[in-house]
Amino acid sequence: MWKINEIFYSIQGEGFHTGTPAVFIRFSGCNLNCSFCDTNHQEGKTMSLYEVINEVKRYPNARMVVLTGGEPSLFVNQALIDALKRNGKMVAIETNGTHKLPDGIDWITLSPKSSFAGGDSAPLVLTECNELKVVYLGQDLKQYAKIKAEHRFLQPCYCDDDDIRQYTMRSCLNAVLSSPDWRLSLQTQRVLNIK
Repeated sequence: MWKINEIFYSIQGEGFHTGTPAVFIRFSGCNLNCSFCDTNHQEGKTMSLYEVINEVKRYPNARMVVLTGGEPSLFVNQALIDALKRNGKMVAIETNGTHKLPDGIDWITLSPKSSFAGGDSAPLVLTECNELKVVYLGQDLKQYAKIKAEHRFLQPCYCDDDDIRQYTMRSCLNAVLSSPDWRLSLQTQRVLNIK
């Protein structure tokens, strides 16, 4: 049984798989308390493995399932991964990297929060991923050099204040231009005004 905030069908709005249709399973709860967190993940309802899989089956066109939160690594287990794989799904996870992951996950997006207020309360344990996606607020990128990643993305931190948001966007763009190992990731779900 898990506390699930929501299960929905949309497109991946960020990182390598931007624009790809996916079912998102958002788990309730996180072990960090990042000051900039833009996800209201605390609410939810208790669901069994059977209920979760049946909800995912409502979206047969989606080949990819994204496990997100909150922090999904606190809850995801081998039974869930195996059940999703038996149903023909590519399993992706978006994690802060503070917990080990079960086997069989096809795509790991690591978004470490260790350099932010509220995000430094648990050490990073993952050192390899498919995709490193860093929320950028001007921090030194050298701290991520030891993480082995196939792809590296910088994503400007979103805030409601337009002036701060524009400044953060320009800073992120400048960081990518001066650090060609990184690519820009935008939250296209915000541009499209979708989940």
